[in-house]
Amino acid sequence: MIWARRSVIGGLIGALAGCSPAALLNTTVSRKGFTLEADIPYGANPRQKLDFYRPETPRPDGKAVIFFYGGSWDSGAKSDYLFVAQALAARGIAAIVADYRLYPEVRFPAFIEDGALAVRWAADKVGTNKLFLMGHSAGAQIALMLAVNTPYLAAAGVDRMKLRGVIGLSGPYAILPLTSRKLQDIFGGPSRPETQPITFAKAPLPPALFVHGTGDTIVKAANSERLAAAWRTAGAPVELKLYPDVDHVDVVGAFSDLLRARAPTLADVTAYIDSH
Repeated sequence: MIWARRSVIGGLIGALAGCSPAALLNTTVSRKGFTLEADIPYGANPRQKLDFYRPETPRPDGKAVIFFYGGSWDSGAKSDYLFVAQALAARGIAAIVADYRLYPEVRFPAFIEDGALAVRWAADKVGTNKLFLMGHSAGAQIALMLAVNTPYLAAAGVDRMKLRGVIGLSGPYAILPLTSRKLQDIFGGPSRPETQPITFAKAPLPPALFVHGTGDTIVKAANSERLAAAWRTAGAPVELKLYPDVDHVDVVGAFSDLLRARAPTLADVTAYIDSH
């Protein structure tokens, strides 16, 4: 099973967004609408690096997003998701895209812990109360494991309840039992509830937006529906956007100019950021 196509998604759309990912490495790049500071370390491991996109015209409120990409917890690269960061920066929203350690180098919960360290960097940079967590597919699982009632962010020195909000795009939040041998190896068995955001979706919870396509055959929309219901039960603010007939890839691909018409993801995400 694949939780977001591998770097093909980001690499193709990133190139179409107007910049070669390879050209962005180990440098500061100014482009129309943003300045990119690439490969900033947030830890000692080579995978513990992030890219910071500073808008040319930032919002007066200073709101920012840290984004975690998908890739089945075993693939992906931050430079492939230029198209997400560029779309946000063009609207004045500072964007941080973080790499994290991958399987088979690590297993759960190492990539969640990496996410917490990256959030700590982002919170120190822009302020916790101005920061949204956002992820797609496996990256949404990481973002939500940080936002729900778990100790990961507290261990990194971040108060998750001071976050502006969390945005989950097509995330696997409630997928037990795991039938894939690879996923069982990543998560330490077929039925470990401590690996699932739904287990920890208990008060208190920060505001959340869940986006999912009903045509998603890779991660079923029921994942977002169930987590949104748990948010409501906990008495926490939540919005759920279901896109008829939209698939797994198009939910995130719609951040790009080329695929913008496939889904209203960018409009809904920016509207959510505007209102929170």
